[in-house]
Amino acid sequence: MAGKLKLGLALGSGAARGWSHIGVIKALAEHGIHPDIVCGTSIGALVGASYIANNIDKLEQWVLSLTKLDIVRFFELNPSLNGFVNKDRLHSFLNKVICGDDALIEHFDKQFASVSTDLATGREIWHSHDSLIEAVWASIALPGLFPAFRNNGHWLVDGGLVNPVPVSVCRALGADIVIAVNLNGDVVGKHLDKNKKTENNGTRLKHKINDFVVEYTGDLFKQNKQQDEAPGLFDAIAGSINITQDRITRSRLAGDPPDILLSPKLADIGLLEFYRAEEAINEGVKAVDKMVAEIKHQLDLE
Repeated sequence: MAGKLKLGLALGSGAARGWSHIGVIKALAEHGIHPDIVCGTSIGALVGASYIANNIDKLEQWVLSLTKLDIVRFFELNPSLNGFVNKDRLHSFLNKVICGDDALIEHFDKQFASVSTDLATGREIWHSHDSLIEAVWASIALPGLFPAFRNNGHWLVDGGLVNPVPVSVCRALGADIVIAVNLNGDVVGKHLDKNKKTENNGTRLKHKINDFVVEYTGDLFKQNKQQDEAPGLFDAIAGSINITQDRITRSRLAGDPPDILLSPKLADIGLLEFYRAEEAINEGVKAVDKMVAEIKHQLDLE
């Protein structure tokens, strides 16, 4: 890289909207831009880990094949009520599109770190060495969907609670220039509006799922709602997560702004609409294309 500037890529949290990161990474590569440091929170950690493990094409192929039914199969109601994601199925997925359980972060060519949150103290935890899979597990443990992750005697949950777009982590690892991807810049209030306008699909998928899980995964089974009807459980949770992520992101980016901020237009994609990967990926590509001249200028690539 000209001038030997170290480029950091901070991939933000945002659940299903995170497939946009695939488009960002691919578009940057097409312009000859390859980050030296990749830091991710939640879904950003998952995509970033797949990238540094040279499996981003495999991940893209897999997510583009997803259907609503495929997503539903990842959910189950377990007796402990500590989460709704089928851990065995998710573990198999992570091994398939990222790496095996024995792969260590320090063995890959690019620097990587993920962010999680200590459930007991609220402290921000960075995972920059040892198991790559565990670094992803800890970062994606969104409360209510995933069980908290046990690591070194601490219970860890989703890093989006403390650092949704980990610019600060990229800086700490030595990045001279940081490109940040914020997935939540335009989502506040859009979730409820979208549900009001969505046509009823007439039937639920014929699959044995506990009714509570169906309610929780309401993004997959749209229902017409009267304007004055109270939001459902998932609508309220999703809207609350959107607000929290937006406010925390604004605060963190104000204190430690990136050199380049990419904000894909993803308001129409719900938190659990993972089957809409093609739309999300395309928005990631568009976000890079809009800023590519400035990116090259910052990196002295013109």
